[in-house]
Amino acid sequence: MSVWPVLIGMALVTYLLRASFLLLPPEVETPALLKRALRYVPAAVLTAIWVPEVFAPGDERLLAGVVAMAVAWRWRGTFATIAAGLLALHFFEWLT
Repeated sequence: MSVWPVLIGMALVTYLLRASFLLLPPEVETPALLKRALRYVPAAVLTAIWVPEVFAPGDERLLAGVVAMAVAWRWRGTFATIAAGLLALHFFEWLT
């Protein structure tokens, strides 16, 4: 199978899914279950981004991820979590 039909199909499906929320008439309401499910999309996307990086080869990434998760759990601040993770990563890379 050629790559181009697959890419065009994926782009079309993505566009239609995103446009459906804008193109539907105003009287059509989003179901409650879908509204509830959409609240978890940002967390799922962020997790899909950082999990492969944390478990990539190299112990310093895993250790920095543990530090970042501990900071996020304790202080629940986005900036503190990012700063702690980056500082821990650079520190652990400097040690090796």
